Parts: sequence; structure tokens; C-alpha cells
Amino acid sequence: MKTANETTHRLHIKDMSCAGCVDTVQRTLDSVSGVKSAEVNFADKTATVTGEVSPDTLVSAVGGAGYTASVLKGEDSESEKESEEAELYRDLLKRTIISGVLAAVIVIVSMTGILPSLDTAAGRLSWGAVSLLTLFVLVYGGGRFFTGALKSFRNHSANMDTLVAIGTGVAWAYSTFVVLFPGAVGDLAGHLYFETAAIIIALIDLGSTLEMRARGKTSEAIKRLIGLKPRTARVVRGGAETDVPISEVVLDDIVRVRPGEKIPVDGVITEGSSQVDESMLTGEPMPAEKGVGDEVVGGTINKSGSFLFKATRVGEETALARIIEMVRKAQNSKPAIGRLADRVSGIFVPTVLLVAVFTLLVWFNFGPEPKLTYMLVTAIAVLIIACPCALGLATPISVMVGVGKAAENGILIRNGDALQQAGKLTAIVLDKTGTITQGKPVVTAVEPLGDMAEGEVLSLAAGLESGSEHPLAEAVLEAAKAKGAASAEVTSFEAVSGHGVKAVYGGKAVLLGNKKLMIDNGVSLGEGEARSEELSRTGRTVVFLASGGSVSGLIGISDPVKPDSKEAVQRLKKLGLKVIMLTGDNRVTAEAVAKETGIDEFVAEVLPDGKSDEISKLQARGEVVGMVGDGINDAPALAGADVGFAIGSGTDVAIESADVTLMRGSLHGVADAIKISNATVKNIKENLFGAFAYNTLAIPIAAGVLFPFTGILLDPIIAGAAMALSSFTVVTNANRLRWFKP
Repeated sequence: MKTANETTHRLHIKDMSCAGCVDTVQRTLDSVSGVKSAEVNFADKTATVTGEVSPDTLVSAVGGAGYTASVLKGEDSESEKESEEAELYRDLLKRTIISGVLAAVIVIVSMTGILPSLDTAAGRLSWGAVSLLTLFVLVYGGGRFFTGALKSFRNHSANMDTLVAIGTGVAWAYSTFVVLFPGAVGDLAGHLYFETAAIIIALIDLGSTLEMRARGKTSEAIKRLIGLKPRTARVVRGGAETDVPISEVVLDDIVRVRPGEKIPVDGVITEGSSQVDESMLTGEPMPAEKGVGDEVVGGTINKSGSFLFKATRVGEETALARIIEMVRKAQNSKPAIGRLADRVSGIFVPTVLLVAVFTLLVWFNFGPEPKLTYMLVTAIAVLIIACPCALGLATPISVMVGVGKAAENGILIRNGDALQQAGKLTAIVLDKTGTITQGKPVVTAVEPLGDMAEGEVLSLAAGLESGSEHPLAEAVLEAAKAKGAASAEVTSFEAVSGHGVKAVYGGKAVLLGNKKLMIDNGVSLGEGEARSEELSRTGRTVVFLASGGSVSGLIGISDPVKPDSKEAVQRLKKLGLKVIMLTGDNRVTAEAVAKETGIDEFVAEVLPDGKSDEISKLQARGEVVGMVGDGINDAPALAGADVGFAIGSGTDVAIESADVTLMRGSLHGVADAIKISNATVKNIKENLFGAFAYNTLAIPIAAGVLFPFTGILLDPIIAGAAMALSSFTVVTNANRLRWFKP
């Protein structure tokens, strides 16, 4: 939990190039005084920092580590970040094309033998020109590697830039030395590596360009959410309607929304009605009916009628702004599997440098002639092929896409650990009221007895309840309205606390309430007693209506099961989960709901603090437990579960206590979240396996382990191509999640 003085800042780290950079920035931010937590996201080039620290201090610390940071505040800075990324992509694409063309020229002149021999003055002059052309490719196409390597050196660290800079720099420097002093290396004078240095830079640039293009697609969920925000709102002030920028809308403003327009901020309808498309926020495809008193959410689309509403949340307090912030935080967080990869990445580059030195020594001591050539080829190949980009991208790129995919389906995941844990659940605990059921009493049975008709029962009951604020009274009034039964005019109204109401209608005493009210007033229950017991066994609360000393009708009221709860419970079972229902309601009602939905295990009459105890008991038995709830009394259980799921229509306290928020209010969201979790974790494992396997196999091959058996060495150019493709492959694999349908 954040303290009152803690703030969260989001930084754009512009020049991170690999997992080594992430490790450096992470250690730098963690060491800043006042920082409580920091999450660095290589895929998004951002860092989210929480603590009692100023953003200027963070920017200065990152700058001291050799990286450029800027503070992201609001959508304007986000747009600026996107513009910078787009400009960087265009610049990189241009450098890739120019470097590629020049590298192709260098390859042609180097491999076709059209240049004179180094033994002649013309040859040395010609190869000197090739050296300068290669140097231009290194500076223009790969300058960032050399400046990055220099920054790392100054900060006593090493990263991808170090590997590329050393590999290509050594190839160019050695070849230039041979051109200037051909006699110094004897028979090796013909072995020049200008084309190797140039092609490696061009290939790495190409890989970076493809990776950046693919990486841009991973944040499309956030872009779509931001795109939901309208730019202006039509506000009613002083009797006139005026279009104002969205930032100028204040609390309690009256706002007009016309058909087809986006709702600008959150509010409550004061006049008119419509159908509102909330699919982008909730994943629910059907428009929702909205009328006076109903809440509307900024960013949703008004489909039909025109209406006025009063603004209740504006700016960063709107539901959409909070959703965007929650998705961003989740995308920046790391699951446990990702933190393992980060620790490996932190020691990876220094290890590769040691392997390259070891490779040089082995070839120097045990290699055949020409030793210098073999030493150079193998060491450069090791340095180039071992780039840890793929390792650094493996987790964050999948988390970004997975969290975004969940958001598209109305599932807000708070952090990476929840994303990973959801797929490990073995038991799911469901609150009853508002989770399995609709959370609102509804009349589900009206049984007239004696001479009264159904409409008369409802009419008289509505008349008796018209002055009450009890939830059951509201259910009776809504049922009468739906059936077109006008409330009867009663007199001598009297409320009997805890039992019901009395009145006079048509000269007769009438009563509406529970069985005890009837008995206390000498009412003959007759056949009503047996029928009420039948209704009670189905989980209904029975209300008796009596007129003239006998029961005239029964009204069965229950909290109906949501239409899709039974199907959702079956989905959860098919996923191998043990489904358990917890409720504070009585056992009869709980049993009826469990039977209707196919839940095999339930615990009834549980007090609020008892719910978290039940979670603890399951965990003590070795279960990995998910808890789904919507009320304040569910908050402790949601916080105590391995993964807490809050129904989005529930209270803010429940949502704040949960790891996952289901905006649709449907249990299908739990099954969807689990399937998205499984798909994302599987994707992360594929990426990590690919990255680890690539380096595990590639580094020994680059070092020449196959040479004694096959006489084959890995050309550094092939190593460069493999390295460039490895990152692109990881990003492309992560993007497969964008087409996943839970």
C-alpha cells in the first residue's frame, strides 16, 4: 500500500538497447534514496517508480548512469513519447537502408577480387577507400553502439552495445592495420574483414528496425483506450450549450451527449435515455440501456437517444483514466519468471566477454595456422551472436500483449505476478451475492390464494410497500410496475419492525410480511403454509399477504442467479478448478443456488471475517486459491487469496483489494483471465526457451566447437544475422497473443 507522501512517476528511458541496460537502470533507480519500488520495462522503454522522491532526482540519477530520461505526465507526454519513437523508427529505417546499400557495395568489391592487391600502391589506396567507407557505415549506421559502449565503460558495466562495438570495431581496426602495414602480418595480408563489420552493422540495424516496428503493435491496447477519450464536451452553462475542451469539464457540470457521440466524462443521467456501447471497457458486445439515475462512463459511445448527465468524475479520476493507468502499471510489472530472466541478463554480457577472451586463448594455444585469423573470426562471432536483446525482451513483450489482450476483454490485471499466478489456480472461491447472483432482490413467484388474482396481489402489496425503503419493498414495487398493477390506496398504515406492515383496504385489515406477523395477528395460514415451505426450499424469501384474517397470496422474492453463472461455473470446472461458494446467507438458500449452478461444495452462514479464514484453510491444504467477490466484506478474502478477482460492478474497496478486476461483472471473466494467463505464461516460456536455447547453442558454435569435427566455423556475418533475427522472432512470437481468443 502507498503511504500519503508516496507518489508514482513514469519515466521514458530513451536509449536502452538490451537487458544489460535494463539491469543498469534498475540498479540505479533502486539505489536512489526514497525509492520504494521501480519497474523498468525494456519493451516499452519506460520505468515506473514509486516512493518519496522527486521526478527530477530520478531523471538526474538515470542521466548519471549514462541514459536519457524524461518524465511522462498525462496524454500529452505520451503523445510526445510516441512521436519520438516514430521519429526514431524513421531515422533507424533510413540508416538501415543506407548502411545496407553501402555494405552491399563493400561486400561486392571485397569478394569479387576487382580491387588491386595490397602489394601495390593502387591496392593500398583502393583498400584504404574501402576502410573509410566501412568506417562511415560503422559511425552512421552503428554510432549508437559505440557511444553506448563508451557510456557503459564509464559506468563500469557492459551491455549489448559493448559486444557489437568490440566485435565490429576490432574487425575494422584489424583490417585497417593490415592495409596500412601489410608486411606486419605476413601471409595473413589478404584476410580483411571490412565486409564483415559493415554487414553486421547493417543486419543489426535491420533487426532493430523490424523489432521496433513489431514492438509498436504490442501497445495497441493502450492506444485504443487512449483513443476512446473525446477531445471536447458539450456543456450546459447559463442555459446555453457550449463545446469546451475535455480538460475544462468540472464536477457537477451538466453535459449533453447526442447520438453517436462519445461520453466525455463519468456521470449520472439527469434527463433522457439511450443505449450505450460499453464494449471497449467491459468486453460486453450488447449496448446497455441507460435512463435517468443510471451511471455513464467516459469513453463509451452513445448509440441512440440524446441525454443530459451530471459530471461526477473528471480528469484523472474517470474510470477510463484509472483503467489506462492500471493497464500501464500491469504492463510495466514483472512476473516472477521475468525477474529470473533479469538476474541472468545482469551477468550475461560480462560472461560473454570472458567467453570471447577464453576463445581467443584457446585458438592461440591450440588452433591451426593462420592462428590470428581463426582467433579473430571466432572471437567476433562470439561477441556478435551473444546479444542478450532476445533475453531482455522475452518477458516484458509478452506481458504487455497479454495485459492488453485482457483489457480488451474487460479484464484489468493489476500486476505481472497476478497474470502468472492466475494460470496456476487449483481452487476458485465464489462469493454468492452479486457474484453468482445479480445482487438485487427480485420477485420470482406470485401465488394468489383464495379469490384474489395475481394482479390484485401485486397491486395490494405495492400499496402496502409504497412507503417503505426496504430492499424487498423495492422488489415488490418493481414487479407491480412491470405487470402494470397500480398501487392500491391503503389507509391506517403501520410498520411492524422486523416483521412487515399493516394497513386497511376496502374496510378490511390487510397485512404484508413474514410468517410471524401472520401468527401474531391470528391469520389463518391454510394452504399458504405448505406452499410457503415449498418456495423456501427453492431459496426464496416468502412474503405473506393477508386480507380479512386469511392468507390471500404469497410473494416469493429471491436474488436471481445471473443468466451466465451456470455456464461459467462449468467452464471453470473444465479448466480443472475446484469451485467453492461462500455466503453469509442461510443454508437453504445457499443449497438452492449451488444446485442451480452446479457447484458441488459450499459454505453457508459465513461471517465477513470468516471468508478469509476459509481461504486460509484451503491454502493450508495446498490449494492455490482464487477468490471472486464484489462487496466490502469480501475485501479481506480478496487480499488473502493467491489471486483476488473483483467484480467491476462492485465496490471500490473490493476492486482496490483485488489483483484482477472483471469489468463485465460476469464469472466468464474469471475463466477468460485464466486462459489469457495460461496463454501469456506459455508465450513467455517459449520466448525464454528460445532465447536461452539460442545462446546456449550459438555461443559454442561461434567459438568453433564444431571445427575439429567438421572443419566449419561460423562466419561473423551469419552470427550478426542470427542475432538480429533472434529479437525479431521473440517480438513476433509475443504478438501472436494479439489474435488469442479466450
